[in-house]
Amino acid sequence: MKGLAIRNQRAFASGALFLAFAVFFFVTALQYPAGTAAKMGPGYFPRALAIVLAAIGLVVILSAVKPAAEAQALRRWDLKGLAWITGSVVLFGALLFPLGLVGALFVLVMVSSRASPEFTWTGALANAAVLIVLCLAVFVYGLGLPLPVWPSFLN
Repeated sequence: MKGLAIRNQRAFASGALFLAFAVFFFVTALQYPAGTAAKMGPGYFPRALAIVLAAIGLVVILSAVKPAAEAQALRRWDLKGLAWITGSVVLFGALLFPLGLVGALFVLVMVSSRASPEFTWTGALANAAVLIVLCLAVFVYGLGLPLPVWPSFLN
């Protein structure tokens, strides 16, 4: 009998990542009581979600080893792009209270857009404007989260 060959490395890696997150969240949720379907405890939903995540991961892994799967190699990581994205999120966290949501989101979009070789200033500015309007509408006005909207020196 012939062994299983990973034909689609990208799908296999994605499925393995889903599975790893599922195991992590399931094990973490074990410290909370699950309860029952009628009276759910704090561990019920995370465990259920972890099971669904694991099922998705297994389906993706199995599809990657099927003989009919499209052969795709795993690409090298773009470390420069990863650094731009990670740095922009760290900057957002650091700048949220001094610059407010508007300023921090603007910096987030402008810095993270540098991760793409298709970067254009006009595209990044348009993206920032749309994201700022949506985040203000959803988080500040819709959900009423007490986030600073404008820089603290303007208050």
